Amino acid sequence: MRAARKKPRPAVRVRHDPPTLPEAVFAAQGLTDDPEHQAQIAAELMGVDMEEARAAVAEAERLAEAEAREAARRTVVTPAPRFGAPQDAPRRGVIVERRPSRNFMTVPRPTTIRLTPR
Repeated sequence: MRAARKKPRPAVRVRHDPPTLPEAVFAAQGLTDDPEHQAQIAAELMGVDMEEARAAVAEAERLAEAEAREAARRTVVTPAPRFGAPQDAPRRGVIVERRPSRNFMTVPRPTTIRLTPR
């Protein structure tokens, strides 16, 4: 029986993605709540001018507000605990979705009544 020969493996390629300005803004938001300081930190991290960093911070705030409004519209319904279940039993949330019916009702054609003369 032959010994198994090892095949040469290709060299491992490492992908390098430099950080982006939105990532720098996200990091700055974790450090401070003041938008001016966030823009300053993001500008220093990325080496861009302050106006570009301010625009990125404003865009990030606008997206965060839109996401908060969307989250406020969602409602999770938690049903009452099952009968006989302990009080500290975990409750499961139920999300109710309304889907329109795909069955189309057929409208009956009007019936014609033939009257016979007397």
